[in-house]
Amino acid sequence: MSESVLLLLILFLCAVLVLLIMYVAHLRRNIQLKQFKIQSANVKHGKSWEQFVPFMPEFERIASKDNFMFLGNPIDGIAFDEDAIKFIEFKTGTSRLSPKQQRIKKQIEEKNVEWHELRY
Repeated sequence: MSESVLLLLILFLCAVLVLLIMYVAHLRRNIQLKQFKIQSANVKHGKSWEQFVPFMPEFERIASKDNFMFLGNPIDGIAFDEDAIKFIEFKTGTSRLSPKQQRIKKQIEEKNVEWHELRY
């Protein structure tokens, strides 16, 4: 094979490799964008449910909607019922507690809850 044909072959292979790398990068960006859109839709779905759950019959079995105070973050809310103060988190689908929510749940279950009053 002559040197000029070999050089053209190497340049062609390099061009094909560059195009392949660009195509793979494009596919990765599209996949990430689709995953972001799905995650965003899931978050919006969960946020909309948070507004309706206190008015559902299942909620009234746990706490009184009249005593529920919506927080939103890191937990959805607290019900100040006569029998107990109840920390309540709403989840939809396969969503799970975040690490911060897991720590809060553990502190509550271990009764590591305090009352502080500040006066000025």
